[in-house]
Amino acid sequence: MAKNVEVATNGFTQSSAESFFERLRKAGVKKVVDVRLHNTSQLAGFAKVDDLTYFLEAIGGIAYEHAPLLAPTEPMFKAYKKDKGDWGVFRGRFLDLMSERQIEKHLQPKALEGACLLCSEARPEHCHRLLVCEYLNAKWRGGLRVSHL
Repeated sequence: MAKNVEVATNGFTQSSAESFFERLRKAGVKKVVDVRLHNTSQLAGFAKVDDLTYFLEAIGGIAYEHAPLLAPTEPMFKAYKKDKGDWGVFRGRFLDLMSERQIEKHLQPKALEGACLLCSEARPEHCHRLLVCEYLNAKWRGGLRVSHL
């Protein structure tokens, strides 16, 4: 495992498009890895896949990749978000799901160099993008240096 692979995370809710894209640009992000299960929601505004792909390239020459393998299942997401479930329960189930999927075998650390994991949550504390980073960091022996934009 290459040490100190730089990866960021970012959420788009409670953010203007200007602020969102400036955070990516200032951080030197080369690729956005969208870890949302659904990337076409009408609630996503500028972060719907077609618009996002265009804006990323036009504003910063940033590539886009959708990675639903790094997203919770629909029932898991519903139980936590829509039914106001417990974070600890969601966390445990999602960590188990990532282990079952063996996501660390589907990704190479180099693929995340200069990448930013994208989700909708404004803050990472109760967002699955944080759990993805924690899980991979454990599997890759602390090789990720994560910053939350």
